[in-house]
Amino acid sequence: MNFKNKVESRSLRLLSTSLVLFITGAITLSCNPDETQKVTTFNQITFADEFDKNGALNSDLWTYDIGTGDNGWGNNELQYYTDRPENVVVEDGMLKITAIKEDFEGSGYTSARILTKGLFKQKYGRFEARMKLPYGKGMWPAFWLLGANIDEVTWPFCGEIDIMENAGSQPTIVSGAVHGPGYSGANPLLKKYEFENSRVDTEFHIYGVEWGPNYINYYVDDVLYNRIAPQDLDDEEDVDSSDWVFNDGPFFMIINLAVGGNFDGNPTEDTVFPQTMYVDYVRVYYGGSID
Repeated sequence: MNFKNKVESRSLRLLSTSLVLFITGAITLSCNPDETQKVTTFNQITFADEFDKNGALNSDLWTYDIGTGDNGWGNNELQYYTDRPENVVVEDGMLKITAIKEDFEGSGYTSARILTKGLFKQKYGRFEARMKLPYGKGMWPAFWLLGANIDEVTWPFCGEIDIMENAGSQPTIVSGAVHGPGYSGANPLLKKYEFENSRVDTEFHIYGVEWGPNYINYYVDDVLYNRIAPQDLDDEEDVDSSDWVFNDGPFFMIINLAVGGNFDGNPTEDTVFPQTMYVDYVRVYYGGSID
């Protein structure tokens, strides 16, 4: 299916969902029957990488984080991130990020982490990617956003929107979360989504958020499974709705495959390497402002 047809197909699905919402007035797609959620349809593409040209990433869209960061990127991760084709390459119509067990620059594993920092950032809209994830204890694939003002205000005051994270030992579960001042690290606002008849490592799925003033809606494929809003902070200890930082400015995108760390623990002798994260496309739709 070509790009135009893919976008038209997605628009029809979203229109159908919106019609249901118009008729019923609300939709509840979570474990909490009292939770009211809404859909906003975004149609204007502002960023698209279909990964159709084999070779290196498009340098107009993506850059790389290299190395081990501070304390394993703040999460006790074990991998060394590189820009080598062994770890990150566009091939067969998709992006492939591969974690390898090898001795490299003092680390026991290599992988890759790509980002749009300095190249693309946006406030509000729909951010989505179609992916098939790796499998195994210690694998930690993620698709997420960071506030573009991170170098000025630091994390977590810049805000972080985790569109999708997966613990490799749990191939039927993904989660989405937000991190901000007072609700970060091990204490974000987080919700899990569990597949009933599928797995993240055997099939491709679309992971996305629709982000607007005072709300972030979380999707897996066409299922809206969570909505996070400022008032949710009022239910948390030591924070309130004034600590919501997701109206402050644009965010940039990150896609990475970590090995080990705080999310799923470290690999075991049963973890098979190499493991690859496949990304069919990444798209962003206009929802407010582009910088």
